[in-house]
Amino acid sequence: MGEQERGGGADGGEDHREGGREGGRRGRREGGRGGRRAEGREDRPELPPQTPEEQARAICLRLLTGMPRTRRQLADALAKRDIPEEVAEQVLSRFEEVGLIDDAAFAEAWVEARHRGRGLARRALAQELRTKGVEPTLVQEALEQLDSDQEEETARELVERKLRTTRGLERDKRIRRLAGMLARKGYPQGMALQVVRRALEAEGENTDDLGYPGS
Repeated sequence: MGEQERGGGADGGEDHREGGREGGRRGRREGGRGGRRAEGREDRPELPPQTPEEQARAICLRLLTGMPRTRRQLADALAKRDIPEEVAEQVLSRFEEVGLIDDAAFAEAWVEARHRGRGLARRALAQELRTKGVEPTLVQEALEQLDSDQEEETARELVERKLRTTRGLERDKRIRRLAGMLARKGYPQGMALQVVRRALEAEGENTDDLGYPGS
């Protein structure tokens, strides 16, 4: 019994000493690594602060990476970040020179994408482009991609897709709902009512009492 207790004590002491040595070595290693990391951070030179022009270029490039922007959109973003106006104008003009800003191309792409994807008519498209700061002449040029025939065709497609969701409603309520949908997308009232009436007639609805717009 005594031998076992003494033996156990000896083993425990040995384990304790071994653990102490290992802990000391680990501590020295961790301390060395921490010291080297801290020393590396202290030795690293600080970067000089960016000039307003460098900040403006960085902001514009970051915004243009996500999607095309108009000059007005970028100018607004620079103003919100307190970039001096003269610096902003200089950077934006340079971006235009190299083709990174092109409001005409932006407007043309916007009209095609929003008409094809959302079915928006010229009036709604013009309003969207104006809110983005595109000049009126460029807006008009971009809208020349669409003519009345193409607008009417798109309006018919929109009504055909929406028509089945109105079945079972009273005729006048169907007309209001379908024509209202076209009006929200920028279609003229006369065109909208004409397209809706023809769609209802194709389904067998009697529209003789309505008359055609302008008749």
